[in-house]
Amino acid sequence: DPEAPDPIYDDAKEHLFEASVIEALRQSELDVLAIPAPEWTSFHEQEGAAYRVTLPVRPTVELGAYTDYPFTIEVEDVDQAKVEAVVEQLRDQQASLVPVEGRGAQDGDYAVVGFEGRRDGALIEGAQSERFPLIIGKERMVPGFEAQLVGLREDEEKIFSVTFPEDYGQAELAGQEVEFTIVMRELRQKQPPALDDDFARSLGDYADLATLRTEIARRLERSARDRARHAFADHIIEFAAANATVEVPELLVEREMDVMIDELKVRLAEQRIGFEEYQRATERDEAAIRGEYREQAEKRVKVLLVLGQVAEAEGVEVSDEAVEAEIERGRQSAEANPRLVEYLESERGRSYLRSQLRRTQVVESLIDRYIAEHPQFSDVRHSEDVEAEEAAAAATAAALAATASTQAESEEADEAAAAPAEDPITEGTR
Repeated sequence: DPEAPDPIYDDAKEHLFEASVIEALRQSELDVLAIPAPEWTSFHEQEGAAYRVTLPVRPTVELGAYTDYPFTIEVEDVDQAKVEAVVEQLRDQQASLVPVEGRGAQDGDYAVVGFEGRRDGALIEGAQSERFPLIIGKERMVPGFEAQLVGLREDEEKIFSVTFPEDYGQAELAGQEVEFTIVMRELRQKQPPALDDDFARSLGDYADLATLRTEIARRLERSARDRARHAFADHIIEFAAANATVEVPELLVEREMDVMIDELKVRLAEQRIGFEEYQRATERDEAAIRGEYREQAEKRVKVLLVLGQVAEAEGVEVSDEAVEAEIERGRQSAEANPRLVEYLESERGRSYLRSQLRRTQVVESLIDRYIAEHPQFSDVRHSEDVEAEEAAAAATAAALAATASTQAESEEADEAAAAPAEDPITEGTR
C-alpha cells in the first residue's frame, strides 16, 4: 500500500516529493499558492514511485482600465475662515478659567456641583457627590440633568426631577423618576488670551499674528493636498479593482483573514493587550472574528491581486532593502515591544510588508504619472517629498546664514587689522 505509514518510507517520500515538485515547478514556471500533501499511487523498488497532487495556482487577472480616470484630484480650498477657525482653537487651548460674574450658568461653563438623588424619598447609593466637576452642555450626566443647571449662580440650590432612560445601564434606575437636590459650588468660564502679536509669539517662533496666520494657512493647504492625494489613491484602487476580472481563491481569502488576525494582534500588542485577553473581553473566539473579517478579506484579496497585476504591468518591484527599512521603522516605533518586532521579522510579516509596499509604490507611481500629465496638480506631491524639500530648504537657508555671518565677521576682522593702531595720547584728546 503506497499510502501505508512507514517511518523510513515516509522520510524517503518526503525528500523525493520535495525534489521532484520543485524541479517540476521550475520547469513549468507555475505560480502556485501552496503545495499540499501528495496522494501516492505507487512507491515500490521495482515499479518506482508515482504520486498525484493538485496545486492551487495564482488566478489569472484580466485587467481592465486602470488609467484614464473618470475622476480627478480634488483639493479642498483653504479660505480665511478656516485659518481663523484654527486661530480660535489655539486661543481656546490657551484659555484660562475665570470666575463667572453677573450672570447664571450657561452651556460651556465649567461647574462644580454638589448633588444627591432620591427615589421615593430614599437616597440612591452612588447618586451623590460633594464636589462633582462638569462642563455644562457636554451631557456627561443623565439626560436632562445639565439643562437644570442653566441659570444657576454660585451657592444657589435647586430641586428637580429627572426620568432615567429606559435603556439605562443600571436596571434598577431604568425608566425611573429621580429627584435631585443640587447646589452650585463653583462656576467658571473660559477666557481666551487677547488676539495680538504677543499671543502669536507665545505659541512659538512667530514674529507676529500675521506670521502665525501665514503658517496656519500653509499647514492647512499641505494637509488639504495630502488628503486629496490619499483620496485620489483610494479612487484609483477602487477603479482598477472594479474594472478587473478575477476569481478570488478561497485559499487566499483564508490567508488574508490570517493577515487580518495578525494585524489585529499587532494593534493589540501596541496597547499591551494579548489576543486571548481580547477574545475574553469581546466574548468572541477566533472563528467568530474571522467570520466578521471574511467579506473585507475577499475585497482585500481582489485588490491585492489586481494591484499585483498592475505592478507587474508597470514593472514595479520592492527591493529587500526597502522591506528591511520598513522593518527597522517598525522596530523604532514598536518601543521594544517584542511581539510586534517578532511579527515584523517573521516570514509572514515580511511578506505582508512587501505586498503593502508594492501596493503603495504602484499607486504612487500612477498618481505621479497623472500629476505629470496634469501640471495644475503639481503641488499635490507626496508629503514625504514635500517634507524633504522643506528640510533641505531650511538647511540651505541656515547654511547661507552661517556663511554670511562668518563672512561678515571675517570682513570686520580684516578692517580691524587694516586700521592704524590707536594712539593713547591723541585718543585721550578726542
